Amino acid sequence: MSAAQLPSRFRVARPVAAIGLALLLSACATGPSFEAPADDFKGRISLVDTPVVVPGTEVKIAGQGFVPGQQVQLSYGGVALAAPATADAEGKFRTAFTVPANAPAGQHPVVVSATKPAAALVHPLKVSPNVPLSGQDKFALSSQKLVQGLYQAAYSAKTDRVFVTSAVGRPPVTQSQLLKVNAQTLAVEAAVTPAAAPARAPAPGQQARAPGVFAVYGVGVDDSNGTVWVTNTRQDTVAVYRQSDLQLVKQFAPGTVPHARDVLVDEARGKAFSSPVGHPAIKVFDTRSLQELPEIKVQTTIKGRDAKDFSPMSIDLDRASGKLYAVSGAGEVAVIDTRSGTVEKVFIVEEIKSGTGIGIDERSKRLFVTGQGSDNVVIVDPATGKTLHDVPVGAGALNVAVDAPRGLAYVPNRAAGTVTVVNTNGQIVANLPGGTLPNHATFDGKGSIYAVNKARGADDAQGDRITRISPR
Repeated sequence: MSAAQLPSRFRVARPVAAIGLALLLSACATGPSFEAPADDFKGRISLVDTPVVVPGTEVKIAGQGFVPGQQVQLSYGGVALAAPATADAEGKFRTAFTVPANAPAGQHPVVVSATKPAAALVHPLKVSPNVPLSGQDKFALSSQKLVQGLYQAAYSAKTDRVFVTSAVGRPPVTQSQLLKVNAQTLAVEAAVTPAAAPARAPAPGQQARAPGVFAVYGVGVDDSNGTVWVTNTRQDTVAVYRQSDLQLVKQFAPGTVPHARDVLVDEARGKAFSSPVGHPAIKVFDTRSLQELPEIKVQTTIKGRDAKDFSPMSIDLDRASGKLYAVSGAGEVAVIDTRSGTVEKVFIVEEIKSGTGIGIDERSKRLFVTGQGSDNVVIVDPATGKTLHDVPVGAGALNVAVDAPRGLAYVPNRAAGTVTVVNTNGQIVANLPGGTLPNHATFDGKGSIYAVNKARGADDAQGDRITRISPR
């Protein structure tokens, strides 16, 4: 079926109920014949070879769990997207259609109707904004391949070094390193593999597995004490290493920080903060004594949710004021006074889905909040919670690093493979190539950003790289 035969445009917010009603009324006009419905229907569809859908994309669909011989029709707004498909002897089928070139970004409900026997489901098709590369003449990029499984980076102003974490695979993770990288040459000067983690009791009916290591994911630098803090996400904890030789200073016990994501250090106040995904609080540590301090509890403000449903993701600190900002997966932002350990306010950023990244511009006092599910960065006034600008940046906007002196925010877009540079007025200054799966970025305080990305396999030449991005 050609793109010209598709609906004139995808509509972002058309209710599924309205679509179902339109189909029902159409069927009633022709006198439908009801048939026996499918019992315990397990059919589902997924996208294949189409990691990112933008306007004009050919979408390849694979179905499974259908009844052999079942007739399947995909439609949108009551109009067929492709010719009907028939489930094979294994209950599988393949089909494809092209998204209209003028389709707006957003979640689009694709109706999957089956007959013989009758069944239906709705698949939310995410269409991402198509943001072309631009502004490459305004920035100098230098890149170096490191090791497999890069996650985050943190810059040391005292030593002019970048500390990078890496971890490969799923638990039990056996391949993980903390790297010390020369910020000028991007060469690895030292690396350490974390110690073996304690074994965990196997789940009922499962065999015991090797425990793996205390794999490192998030990272933060403490120049005052010459240390590097890391999160051990798989063991629900954090650890501290020495900057000079990457020797372990302290390994906190498993369970100290549930599903620890980020960690950052407030050197002026001698505290480290970590975000425990799924736990409604910010974990706090004394960076001198290396002791855990009372956590800062955060309650959600979303109606209909339990107060414990605030799930912190990325965190950032206004070092002058001592205010910590945390974004939740539900799109809420918590403003925390780290001096008193109290939450000043919690507000929701309506324009984002699946909140992940957050960064504060300490000069303009504007927040940059990314939505991995909505492919955007939203610029917010944290004093009022008001959205100032909503900027589509690309598929999978994951984290953000802010260059406050220049009023720029760098957003790694994991699925799009780009790093978008946005100013405080909501204008895209540049959209730069980020290699495969851009994952994180950190600011050096002098004008350069260090971004790291992941790879699609060990042979991916564009993955597992560190890239220094500097304005010309």
